[in-house]
Amino acid sequence: MRQSFVPVVTVVGFLFVLWYAAAVWLNAPWTYDKATRSGEEITFSVLLSDTWSQEKPKLPAPHQVAVELWQTTVEKKITSKRSLIYHSWVTLSATLLGFVLGTGLGVLLAVGIVFNRVMDMSVMPWVIASQTIPILAIAPMIIVVLNAVGISGLLPKAMISMYLSFFPVVVGMVKGLRSPEAMQLDQMRTWYASRTQTFWKLRLPASMPYFFTSLKIAMAASLVGAIVGELPTGAVAGLGARLLAGSYYGQTIQIWSALIMAAVLAAALVGFIGLLQRATLKRMGMV
Repeated sequence: MRQSFVPVVTVVGFLFVLWYAAAVWLNAPWTYDKATRSGEEITFSVLLSDTWSQEKPKLPAPHQVAVELWQTTVEKKITSKRSLIYHSWVTLSATLLGFVLGTGLGVLLAVGIVFNRVMDMSVMPWVIASQTIPILAIAPMIIVVLNAVGISGLLPKAMISMYLSFFPVVVGMVKGLRSPEAMQLDQMRTWYASRTQTFWKLRLPASMPYFFTSLKIAMAASLVGAIVGELPTGAVAGLGARLLAGSYYGQTIQIWSALIMAAVLAAALVGFIGLLQRATLKRMGMV
């Protein structure tokens, strides 16, 4: 931790410097235009002050985003429609449901692909091909079809999350279930182990490192799917709704605060999976 603290702080500090510099560069045209119309002279200090405090900047300064985050998390009630915690919970519920559905589907497909030659030759190419369709194109189709059969609310967004999250689970589990070496499989045969016993005693334990790695990717993809699923529905709640409302009214500070909140939420979810991975692998003697 001590060895990594200084490099991390250095990189973060450098990124903040770039962010502030970019805010000056992108917001300066408005400052100069305003000064030209009013006949005022622009000094360097005035330039910095104005570009870092505009109400609707092209790129908000970090402190503007921090103030917006504070006001919409700490100073707002959780039940308030302006609370980012409230919107985060709406997105989180769709994310978790889609993640569970995608993980279950991915594991089932992976087991079938590994143990069934026909599924390996037929299903796997379609699994890969499914990810070539842009999610922004397929999301409205999923929502329209589900609404046509009377399904609305949380499930359509969860289905989009599932669509994005099942693929890394399939790929990771297929790789993990096939990771045991030929000598290990031969040893199981010498013990007259059945395919079921080989699966539970050898293939499944060997796949755990791959499984947890794919879960981290799937969780991040599931969050993206939940946010994307909120865009074409005209949702009034969720981080996607905050992004959409901010883009409608030019509230770039609101957009950036929602993006930062989504990043924090993703980091927390992936971090939780990392802790679960460490505990599980340690219990299995793999750490």
